[in-house]
Amino acid sequence: MPGGERGARPKLIILDRDGVINLDSDAYIKSPDEWRPLPGSIEAIARLTKAGFRIAVVTNQSGVARGLFDLQVLAAIHAKMLGLVEKAGGRIDAIFFCPHGPNAACECRKPRPGLFVEALERFGALPAETWSVGDQLRDLQAAHAAGCRTVLVLSGKGQATMQRGDLPPGTIVRVDLAAVAAEIAAPGDS
Repeated sequence: MPGGERGARPKLIILDRDGVINLDSDAYIKSPDEWRPLPGSIEAIARLTKAGFRIAVVTNQSGVARGLFDLQVLAAIHAKMLGLVEKAGGRIDAIFFCPHGPNAACECRKPRPGLFVEALERFGALPAETWSVGDQLRDLQAAHAAGCRTVLVLSGKGQATMQRGDLPPGTIVRVDLAAVAAEIAAPGDS
């Protein structure tokens, strides 16, 4: 799982939010107080940043469509995440989110690849050189459809996803985001 070659194109890693960076909740994360990072995830993002990766977060946030929170609250949740990452010496370069419900016919809701395509275009990254880390099958399906390299983490809903099987071809499995960062941000790979 090397970090990639040096060159004109940026090294991009796309991360799911709930279950990869922070604790997930079947009741949704509805406030900054409910948003709590998974152990090691903030430090992992800092490590990836220091290794030269651009970091994009791609997340379904149907709680907006369901009326559980509004865009202002979502922005406050993301401000908390960004602040913690910055304090650890890292940076999240962009957050892409789908505010629509599961029955919406949008292109941005995972498992559709719309937000991944947008992220790749924004950063000028090649899909085949872009890692995408998720804990649910829909994360992996969207990334795979966009041509990205997929990594399933066993945090969040990852163990259930692993047991279900049917992962996109070539998917790599790691215990958590910290393990992914330790591998792809290894010395000599940046």
